[in-house]
Amino acid sequence: MLSAVELSALFLSLKVSAVGTLLFLPLGIAVAWVLARTRLPGKILLDGLVHLPLVIPPVATGYLLLLLFGRRGPVGGWLDATFGIHLIFNWKGAALVAAIMGFPLLVRSVRLSLEALDTGLEAAARTLGASPAKTFLTITLPLIAPGILTGTLLAFARALGEFGATIAFVGNIPGETQTLPLALYAVLQSPGSGEMGIRLVLLSIALAVLALALSEITGRLLRRRLQGEP
Repeated sequence: MLSAVELSALFLSLKVSAVGTLLFLPLGIAVAWVLARTRLPGKILLDGLVHLPLVIPPVATGYLLLLLFGRRGPVGGWLDATFGIHLIFNWKGAALVAAIMGFPLLVRSVRLSLEALDTGLEAAARTLGASPAKTFLTITLPLIAPGILTGTLLAFARALGEFGATIAFVGNIPGETQTLPLALYAVLQSPGSGEMGIRLVLLSIALAVLALALSEITGRLLRRRLQGEP
């Protein structure tokens, strides 16, 4: 039976990961489109920036977010003065961290789907009078749906396991920013909490495996449906 602390960390992890992933989903599709279909000058720099959270220490990412989105930061100060929005030390900031850490996986999955797509289908729709927007909505988007879904679930799974950037940016506040990885860290600092630590580890593994399995299964089902297979 999970304790109140464990349940709080579980629900907060699910909320933060879901909000962060879905919030950045439209942007992820747009960035993937730019990387796959355009000849934008400096595209290699955009690609590097997108994938930067995967290669630099997560704590460095959290520190950069703190500089940008803290109350004295250029973005954080503007949000505070204009809308009264505070991202530091609350779950909204944790959702932002989740979005940024999972964003590269989302973009990469959608980009690969776009690059593998037969552009002849889009060209045929355009010759029949479909506008670029209609072509994208009725041809491109359905065909890359497996990639979008796979990328979304992978980003969600990555967000569930985020620790370093989260603790650097929003701290480890029970009930507010303490997700499963942060709850496990807190347990490790308390002697005699081995049983709770094991439960949190098993819970984290179960959630990650479930998200990865759903990503694989739903991706296959969508591809079969698009290909007309039973």
